[in-house]
Amino acid sequence: MILKENERIDDLGCKDLKIIQNKNWFCFGIDSVLLVNFSKNIKKSANVLDLGTGTGIIPILLSGKNDFKKAIGVEVQENVAEMSRRSVELNNLENKIEIVCDNIINLKERYKNSKFDVIITNPPYKKGGEGVVNEVEEKLISRHEVKANLEDFIKTASSLLKDKGEFYIVHRPERLVDILSLMREYKIEPKLMQFVCSSYNKPPKLVLIKGVRNANAFLKVEKNLYIYDENGNYTKEIMDIYNN
Repeated sequence: MILKENERIDDLGCKDLKIIQNKNWFCFGIDSVLLVNFSKNIKKSANVLDLGTGTGIIPILLSGKNDFKKAIGVEVQENVAEMSRRSVELNNLENKIEIVCDNIINLKERYKNSKFDVIITNPPYKKGGEGVVNEVEEKLISRHEVKANLEDFIKTASSLLKDKGEFYIVHRPERLVDILSLMREYKIEPKLMQFVCSSYNKPPKLVLIKGVRNANAFLKVEKNLYIYDENGNYTKEIMDIYNN
């Protein structure tokens, strides 16, 4: 595999899977790893859609943990989508994973006759113009709601999910009220939630949520997941996730 300027190949430590990343663009973090683990019970017959796939980390890592039927990763930036396609080829997953370059707001027309069993997303966390705006466009689009906002992601997921289809999202806790209200507005009922904290004395930094389209109301909240112990090392729970 020929790499382009500023690119590197990272070993994912899972079934010899690897991924190409550009050091100047947005690189995946622990949130994607935790989201994949949170959605680990995807059925073998499932057709999966990843909204805002970026480097392709979610479908590639999912392929090492789940025997799903097919996954489509959608990325709005052509250069990033092209890089993620090469990662798919690097892992010989062309028959399992497809990378599509498009804005997620266009997908209702693109897949109007298709319904997905599972939709998963790690969307931009910051509202457009909020926080420190990074000068690198690839990072800006990955971190800020420039091309699509939170409602666009949830609305699109609702329109493309099968009845009782599953929706998985990772986000910041400060957007929790927005997420839950939008999910219910678009008929995706929140069913499972887990907060992720950096350490035992820190407030949550991430929230993982599973929803089911047209499901009955009942929300289960899992115990908090802690990343670091009191010595600054990964907790047993995090090590188990990485080791698996």
